[in-house]
Amino acid sequence: MDDRQDAERNRLAQADAGEQPWRAWGPYLAERAWGTVREDYSEHGTAWDYFPHDHARSRTYRWNEDGMAGVCDEWQTFCFGLALWNGEDPILKERMFGVGGDGGNHGEDAKDYWWYLDSTPTHSWMRWRYHYPQAAFPYDELVAVNGARGRDEPEYELVDTGVFDDDRYWAVSVDYAKASPTDLCVSITVANRGPEQARLHVLPTLWFRNTWSWGLPGRDQVPKLVGTPGRLVGEHWVLGQLVLEGDGEPAALLCDNETNTERLWGLPGRSRYPKDGINDHVVNGADTVNPAGEGTKGSLHYVLDVPARDEVRIRLRLTLTSPPPSEAPAPALDLGADFDRTMATRRAEADDFFGRLIPDGASRDEAEVARQAIAGLMWGKQFYHFDVQQWLTGDPAAVPPPDGHRYGRNSSWRHMNSFDVISMPDAWEYPWYAAWDLAFHCVSIARVDPGFAKSQLLLLLREWYLHPNGQIPAYEWAFGDVNPPVHAWAALKVFEIDGGRDFDFLARMMHKLLLNFTWWVNRKDIGGNNVFEGGFLGLDNVGPFDRSAALPVAGVLEQSDGTGWMAMYALNLLDMALILAVHDPTYSDIATKFFEHFAYIAAAAYDQGLWDDEDCFFYDVLRLPDGSNVPLKVRSVVGLLPLAAITRLTTVTLNRLPELTARLRWFLANKPEYAGVIGARRLGGDGRQQRLLSMVGPDQVVRLLARMLDEEEFLSPYGLRTLSRRHLEEPFTVELGGQEFTVGYEPAESTSGLFGGNSNWRGPIWMPTNFMLISALRDHAGFFGDDLLIEYPTRSGSKHTLTEIADDLSARLISLFLPDEWGRRPIYGISELFQTHPDWKDLIAFPEYFHGDNGAGLGAWHQTGWTALVADLILTLRR
Repeated sequence: MDDRQDAERNRLAQADAGEQPWRAWGPYLAERAWGTVREDYSEHGTAWDYFPHDHARSRTYRWNEDGMAGVCDEWQTFCFGLALWNGEDPILKERMFGVGGDGGNHGEDAKDYWWYLDSTPTHSWMRWRYHYPQAAFPYDELVAVNGARGRDEPEYELVDTGVFDDDRYWAVSVDYAKASPTDLCVSITVANRGPEQARLHVLPTLWFRNTWSWGLPGRDQVPKLVGTPGRLVGEHWVLGQLVLEGDGEPAALLCDNETNTERLWGLPGRSRYPKDGINDHVVNGADTVNPAGEGTKGSLHYVLDVPARDEVRIRLRLTLTSPPPSEAPAPALDLGADFDRTMATRRAEADDFFGRLIPDGASRDEAEVARQAIAGLMWGKQFYHFDVQQWLTGDPAAVPPPDGHRYGRNSSWRHMNSFDVISMPDAWEYPWYAAWDLAFHCVSIARVDPGFAKSQLLLLLREWYLHPNGQIPAYEWAFGDVNPPVHAWAALKVFEIDGGRDFDFLARMMHKLLLNFTWWVNRKDIGGNNVFEGGFLGLDNVGPFDRSAALPVAGVLEQSDGTGWMAMYALNLLDMALILAVHDPTYSDIATKFFEHFAYIAAAAYDQGLWDDEDCFFYDVLRLPDGSNVPLKVRSVVGLLPLAAITRLTTVTLNRLPELTARLRWFLANKPEYAGVIGARRLGGDGRQQRLLSMVGPDQVVRLLARMLDEEEFLSPYGLRTLSRRHLEEPFTVELGGQEFTVGYEPAESTSGLFGGNSNWRGPIWMPTNFMLISALRDHAGFFGDDLLIEYPTRSGSKHTLTEIADDLSARLISLFLPDEWGRRPIYGISELFQTHPDWKDLIAFPEYFHGDNGAGLGAWHQTGWTALVADLILTLRR
């Protein structure tokens, strides 16, 4: 194997060993910082109103920065991004636009089109693409039309405005290649797709994140950028000397990364040339850039006249040229032969890296889907800075926040202090981490960068994230919300993908997860009866009412998904203990503890009435103060998730741990009521005895799968729906406290306002729950082998093994992204531009969720991280 084939793996090894900081620079610049909780200092937490898009060009961000095609260092000392102007827009295109949570008829929604085409895990090679209209961007039209539409109407998208008609748009591509960890070659290709010559202003922009304006002791030092034609030179006391050099002699425009207080509030500001100075100069010809050529934000201004159907390329290089103090003159950067060699070499190394990763059995289209899915995950990493105590208290140089802010959202999370690069669910719609999303991200990330995947899982368990009471922070809008406990499951997956050798990682995870498991037991089992609550548990509007809010009547909502997740959690910790006990026998005691805890939880689901034997399904149950129960007979993914609570104990394991074996035998002899969840035994494929621990025992699994695999219920052509299609004709309705609550099958966007209405779990196909259920089928197949045949689909008369069913479900999910026999990708629905136009149809999006009947992509569009699980499905199915 030649050196080039090993190049990216070698870089990863160097980064993991601390020899070369190959991950130090990356695409860690957010797509959106406005409208976030971090920037919200309002009385009542109205983030979208407090810092709207209209403020973004003029107002300095407190916690992080945003931009297009952006990169920065891991501390976001500097930022580099792309700005464009078509000569028609009222503002520079410096960041992606979209409607806020209060402006979209289905919640927040990006209204630009961009794609992440490629990225290696060290970001040695990256590609990005954007389509920019040549006509004026219809900002006001998008806001007005979406604001006027109801939840029963489709979203009004940029393509619906007609601005892409006659191909009058710019296709802008940015390619990055690292010559070294801090030497970045940048190629910007601007293609005029229109029928006439057109002009485009291109402004590669370099700036320093504002860390000096907040009145913090010892943090008032201001870095400096100096511009001359074709180059910007930065000086920073920590970073050193940073040079951005471009080919040709573009004008250098400089201003300061300071708020334009005069524009926003009519008050004098800190700088004569504030943050929007370059915007005002280019768009309006205003005298708002520093004639001295100095500042903290600078652009190289290219004015390109591009013939019809032609393209122009710009070369740039961004290099850390010396450490601090940076007093030597900035050297000239090579934009010639060395630049070309670096770009060509890194691209070839990326091809080799993915060529070795993706199995030969994958089709060309599947390989491209997997590669772009991983690219989206890599581009989805962002610098995330949030000191909650400082945010609640306010900065010394700022007006103190109102009381509602200081004692409202996240006020019980004052210990949290984030200053890390974290994988985000979606770089625009969800530019903040979410705990259960992150767990799924790490499964796919481990395929290319197990070191980063492990660091991400450990990060949320560190003392500056994990609450002192043991709770894992959920997400920025409400750290105290409750996400499903999938961290242990993800850790086991990552451990396995990484080769099953990093016992130190597993032990570190387990020590902190013991605290979190205890938090669950103490806080989310109100009755102490081993059935669990938990609230929405990431499934937003899946129930008839908001499961995280106060109940419409007095009582307790016992949840089948919460109980199933906790049964799975107990088994995950049991599996961890079994692995670690091989090297440290003290873990045997922990294994015994979680074996018993699983038995109590799994049996309680039946004893407390979550399982309905007549319907062959698990339901949530509302337990009233008088002791009566109200089953909420919604057939949803809530009742399928208990399938994920499964593991096997082999004779090898039991022989190695005699204490566990003795306890298991004692349990069955003295507590036979638990035999249904721990009693099943059979010979495995190797001829050895194995025992099944499963919340869904052999008697129930066939009956529950008959529901799940029914095309009239959960099974769609593209995977498993989150709600039975039977509820289309038979909605579930319950009357509580004089109110009527209904759940009906909704295959697309939500018509409910629960959780902002931007996500829908009442019918669409979601990748993470599908992935969990496919994994569960494979785990059950490990026990039953080929002996258990299931009718698939239900009532088809065709019998299949569980492995065959898991494979077919995987193929259905993968097919969402692949061209069908007519060349159409289901994710793009009825959009002819995306389905048939040669410049659009092979640019693959990874939507948040999918239409339950036709597979069209819905929700967050720009690489919701867990949808990248399709890459893992492809690698598993085609291995």
